[in-house]
Amino acid sequence: MSENQNLLAEQRRAVILDEVRKRGGVRVNELTRRLSVSDMTIRRDLDALARQGVIEKVHGGAVPVVEASTHEPGFEAKSTLELSAKEDIARAAAAMAVPGSAIALSGGTTTFALARHLLEVPGLTVVTNSVRVADVFHDAQRPVSGSGRSGAASVVLTGGVRTPSDSLVGPVADRAIGSLHFDVLFLGVHGISVEAGLSTPNLAEAETNRRLVGAARRVVVVADHTKWGTVGLSSFATLDEVDTFVTDASLSDEVRREIEEHLPGLVVAGEAPAS
Repeated sequence: MSENQNLLAEQRRAVILDEVRKRGGVRVNELTRRLSVSDMTIRRDLDALARQGVIEKVHGGAVPVVEASTHEPGFEAKSTLELSAKEDIARAAAAMAVPGSAIALSGGTTTFALARHLLEVPGLTVVTNSVRVADVFHDAQRPVSGSGRSGAASVVLTGGVRTPSDSLVGPVADRAIGSLHFDVLFLGVHGISVEAGLSTPNLAEAETNRRLVGAARRVVVVADHTKWGTVGLSSFATLDEVDTFVTDASLSDEVRREIEEHLPGLVVAGEAPAS
């Protein structure tokens, strides 16, 4: 029962956060009507989102936090956001991985979700600069009842300096990536926009991501709808360098048209491909 209650709370908070971001603010009484819950429940949800640093409570409601371009949330803070969207994206992106291929996964909570789905793809060689992603594959290889997972991936962890999002960056990571070649890179991003391309608030991570993009034959960006229009301190790739953008179904029609004008491939997870 508690798991179901937690899931419902996560879903409510995702809706609340999306409303705050889209409208620039929400009121408690509006949310109680829309979500059919009590004032006390909504206020607890707002308290939880405020503790995560993604909204600011004001009298009668909440407004978005205006983040500096250098602000980098930690992995735990990001892992509670857009959970169902990330699962949909991960499922769609995993279908693009070819058994026996060499792939790379960058750091991030969406690539972390993707890693769990990739456990079902046999014979992969996975290069990653994410401690969390590497742990997913490492844990899958541990013997359970006398045997590990068959067809488990071979994993290369780059090394480097750890960021708040548990990515490894810097000269060590850059040198390791520079000598490798991937069939496809699954790339999580802090922000993606027409003007800034792909960006991150971390300067060292920008350089490491630049190396990942340069080493890949195909670049697949995996990011939920809230990342579109977000700009971090440092850009590391243009939209021309992206082959496919996998996102969730919460994009507005206007944003979809904008993306389709600038990117060759758009996959909206949970929807049938356009004919």
